[in-house]
Amino acid sequence: MLRLTGFGVVCVMTTLYVSAGVTVSAQQRLPQGQIPDLGRPTESGDDIPLFDYDQYFPGSWTFEWRTPESPFGSGGMIEGRETFAAGEDGRNYVSSIEAVGPEGPFTVESTIVYLKPQQSFTRLENDSRGFDLLKVGRIGGDLGGFYTIHYESAPSVVDGVVARVRSVTRIVSPFNFKVESRISVDGGPWTNFGTGWWRKEIDGEP
Repeated sequence: MLRLTGFGVVCVMTTLYVSAGVTVSAQQRLPQGQIPDLGRPTESGDDIPLFDYDQYFPGSWTFEWRTPESPFGSGGMIEGRETFAAGEDGRNYVSSIEAVGPEGPFTVESTIVYLKPQQSFTRLENDSRGFDLLKVGRIGGDLGGFYTIHYESAPSVVDGVVARVRSVTRIVSPFNFKVESRISVDGGPWTNFGTGWWRKEIDGEP
């Protein structure tokens, strides 16, 4: 049985980010939404594009996440950076986290599999604090360009208790996503495990 990461569930989201303070050179290509411009308002019968991982995630994202006290450790603020590497085959990816939490600095190395035709994710996280976390989930979207990933972790043993985590990653902007998490311990009720906010780093941003 896997052991659950102290970092918990990372996965993906925020309200729309529009900042007049972002300055980018004319040559730089800003992240774009994934709904094509049809030259007309969208209609209920329009197709929703499958989520394009390579268009959205690759790059560096800063994040902050306030977690409650739990079997994973002390409650408090976690701040750091997650870097998603571009994939080579359109399905296998990795990411790296460098963060500081209530108990000090840590890293998380993740292996990610995205099966685009099935709209499914699998993510295995290895935490430097001695924990692993396996998550699986499905992604769906709407014609407004909003995508949501629903993750659930495998049961994992943490300090003698069995813990499970569910999360909802809300992708609502090319620059931001939010992760809302809940935890169940020893089969008990699902309770709040905090909300993390990720913001994409843009070259030239002050």
